[in-house]
Amino acid sequence: MHLQIKQAKIGYDKTLISNINADLNLGEVCLLIGNNGVGKTTLIKSILHQNSLLEGEIFINNKNVNELSVKEVAENIAVVFSKSVIPQNYTVEDLISLGKYIYYPFYFELKQEDREEVKEIIHELDLTQYKNTLLRNLSDGNLQKAFIGRALTQNSPIIILDEPTTHLDEKNKLIILKTLRKLAKQQNKLILFSSHDWRLAKEFADKMWYIKDSHLYSGIVEDVLLQHDELTNASLFHVNENFVAPSIKSPQIQKEMLYSLLQKNFQKDLSSFNFNYNESIWEVSFDNKQYKCESFEKIVKLISKLH
Repeated sequence: MHLQIKQAKIGYDKTLISNINADLNLGEVCLLIGNNGVGKTTLIKSILHQNSLLEGEIFINNKNVNELSVKEVAENIAVVFSKSVIPQNYTVEDLISLGKYIYYPFYFELKQEDREEVKEIIHELDLTQYKNTLLRNLSDGNLQKAFIGRALTQNSPIIILDEPTTHLDEKNKLIILKTLRKLAKQQNKLILFSSHDWRLAKEFADKMWYIKDSHLYSGIVEDVLLQHDELTNASLFHVNENFVAPSIKSPQIQKEMLYSLLQKNFQKDLSSFNFNYNESIWEVSFDNKQYKCESFEKIVKLISKLH
């Protein structure tokens, strides 16, 4: 596990979350959700070693965060907070280039390959037309994308984002989330982002951390959602145009969860599969054989093996 939290208790004068046990691997996207004031930002700051744990331990790549220097934390984790200080007289390109300076003394010139990477990230985030625009002249949405761009250029194995889509319209929200998921899968990044909109989890996240009643529930997205009735009332985003759905016979909520899981993880034709939900077990038929899966995690592993 690249990020591990063991028996942790976090808070300040009072405990916000107790007995946290959770872990994430490189290549995974995790959504952190919970109501205002439950401890989402405090948890992020604890991972960054900006807030001391009341109990327990946090490990990054098997190293206790207490033993990492500020520079080592920055090399391992790129972070974007929802409220960031805007550097005066910086353009979009200036800000995004800043992510590279953890590797150089600040007075050094960036290498050509660094500049090319900055240019590519600006393009990926649909900010090319604003490349030379001063940050103070940007909309809230484009400013947020520029700060996310800075985190991407840092090239750290972990990227943590606190409410990254708060000021974004639907188009820019999709750009950001699809970019983050692509980074996780193609560049083996660990992405942890917080949001009030749990609907994002079904289409973009592999794991979910849900803070409720001073407890953190963690696991594969669809399993966590179905354990909490308050998290199963949302409509799907349409993300994967190459996906061909299988036959699914189940109650509506389970059908919606399975559909979102499959279209998120498999860009191919799954029409030769049949799924039937029977007494809390998924019966999966393929190639004249039948398999039984008691969780969505096992369904993903089964399809990856068979198809």
